[in-house]
Amino acid sequence: MPVVSEATCTNKKGCRRCFDACPGHSVPLNEIAKNCFNSHETKTDEKIGRYLGCFTGYSTDYDIRYHCASGGMLSQFLIWLLEKKHIDGAVVTKFSRENELLVESFVATTKEEILSAKSSKYSPVTLNHAIQNIKSREGKYIIVGLPCHIHGFRKYEKMDGKFCEKIAGYFGLYCSGGRTFYLTEYIFKERNIIKKELAYFAYRDEGCLGSLVAGGISGTTLKPFRVAERFQQYYHPLRSFFKPRRCLQCIDHFAELADISFGDIHIEPYSQDTVGVNSVIVRNPQFLKWLHEASADGCMEIKPLEEQKLIESQFQKRQKNTLFLKLEKLCRRKTPQYDVELKNKITVKSIFSYFFTLTQIFIGKHKILWFMIFLLKKKPPIE
Repeated sequence: MPVVSEATCTNKKGCRRCFDACPGHSVPLNEIAKNCFNSHETKTDEKIGRYLGCFTGYSTDYDIRYHCASGGMLSQFLIWLLEKKHIDGAVVTKFSRENELLVESFVATTKEEILSAKSSKYSPVTLNHAIQNIKSREGKYIIVGLPCHIHGFRKYEKMDGKFCEKIAGYFGLYCSGGRTFYLTEYIFKERNIIKKELAYFAYRDEGCLGSLVAGGISGTTLKPFRVAERFQQYYHPLRSFFKPRRCLQCIDHFAELADISFGDIHIEPYSQDTVGVNSVIVRNPQFLKWLHEASADGCMEIKPLEEQKLIESQFQKRQKNTLFLKLEKLCRRKTPQYDVELKNKITVKSIFSYFFTLTQIFIGKHKILWFMIFLLKKKPPIE
């Protein structure tokens, strides 16, 4: 949890920099997007935001494509940008060396370092060291983050010109909501995985959408063990139990303030792929140019994607969380301010969904109630 150092904080003297940059209380999505993405070719969709084009794609390096969450486009594009010297590094997130189930963010400057951060990390991620780390270096850098991370960096740019000058762009990840550390603990408990016996762990590995993969040496039998379970089978039924409540108030699924966003594509025929396919939204003309150049160099395959297909393939976070946001206000909760019109009307179904979700979150936060998860969790989709 964040801690304020009273010895160094100057907020009482009128600083307010932390508060002004914080995305927790307000995000002027439309204002920032219009300032950042104002090419005459820019299109606008109320669910996607502002964009130049949508694509599907994947890395032509089989190992990258197979072992990343879905297609390896983000990792491959970062590697290409590094090799072409368009950037000097990227802020990415990997599992910690000190604790293999915690994560740490760092500036990657080589292909090997980029790949050490491949695939999804379903746990809280802080990028609090990224600003000073980038400002202490020469060159241009990409920051890879969730929508909330990028909200904060976009707001901070207005206060720090030196930082802004060193940012080549932001790579966003689609996000339906964050997860607490309890998600991993529950998954291990349900499958009898013992942390100290692990030699390898990934939330998503081995093919399109991927599988939970864990392996190591059993302390009882002293023999190797391996656990592999499809992503949808273990993750989807637990989506709300370990979600931070603040995530119910976020309406940005596609990382609308990122220069380019990456995610899965849960719709046929792409869902039939067994190796990996990404969907990609490009908003910045420079990155659109580089994306086509990377494709021409043969390191990735890309094809245009209809916007409606992309929308159909995704969880409708904005629609659902708009209703949750209104209900949070009715419950007198503090809520973030957006410069986006919240159109959807509260229904009986949305009220039920809201309180059911809160019940799941409450159960997930209290280990003594975890026995109820088996009774309440949704059935996984049939593949």
